[in-house]
Amino acid sequence: MKLLNTLVSGIAVVLCLTAFEGSASAQATRPYQQMSGSERAIFVSASAKEIARRISDSEYQFTASFETEIQTALDSYVQRLADNGQGKTNARVIIERGQSQAATLMSGFKARGVSPLIGLYLPWIESEYLNLSSPAESGSIGMFQFLPQTGMTLGLTPEELLDVEKATDAAARYVASSMKKFDQDKMKEALALLAYNRGDGNVKSDIAQLVNEKNNGCSICVLTEQRDKLKKPLNAENIHYVPRFFAAAIFGENPQAFGLTSPPLSSFGTGN
Repeated sequence: MKLLNTLVSGIAVVLCLTAFEGSASAQATRPYQQMSGSERAIFVSASAKEIARRISDSEYQFTASFETEIQTALDSYVQRLADNGQGKTNARVIIERGQSQAATLMSGFKARGVSPLIGLYLPWIESEYLNLSSPAESGSIGMFQFLPQTGMTLGLTPEELLDVEKATDAAARYVASSMKKFDQDKMKEALALLAYNRGDGNVKSDIAQLVNEKNNGCSICVLTEQRDKLKKPLNAENIHYVPRFFAAAIFGENPQAFGLTSPPLSSFGTGN
């Protein structure tokens, strides 16, 4: 009888585990749009950490508040899967543009010792993969939206900034240089991304003002969440820049989670 009870208990445990795994599998394959709020938050948290592992040699520990910023940016891309009448490009079109540019972008960053994923998704948030010849309001041009004067410091003329391969190499050199300046921070990649938008000097000053031994576990979170304490506050674009990068990477690397049939965007490149 004791043996029989043991066998029955064992079978019950196996059945419970099987049922749990089936439920988890169903949740994992459910489109993001059909997930509950808590399921979406879990998905974003896990996916953001996975992107961080792929761009970094360390584990990122985001705060819940920062992950909410990422989720807000991700939701804005999900909304663009349909024509929302607001004049924004459909997210499917962005994916298609990225597919045609992925090999050049990824190989260019890899050649400079920077994560190919940064090379792939930086121009997504800068230009949505359009090689813009008409200057933006700020005066920036090209797929990586360099200011002509910045391009000159990197050895490129305004005309050369419109050469995607040359601009990719310049952007990779710029990011690599920034990463060296933040080399002592475990989130140097995220800080380099912020610096691409805000400038190295400003980000170094921001860190000196707000980041210390007690809160340096997530420096990018501190700068975002305590931005009002900065002497030179982050502008609207600065605030959302890094969350938008992670949102774009989550979307592009998990298209099937959003109901698309295309493979991960990085699969069109030369390595990830």
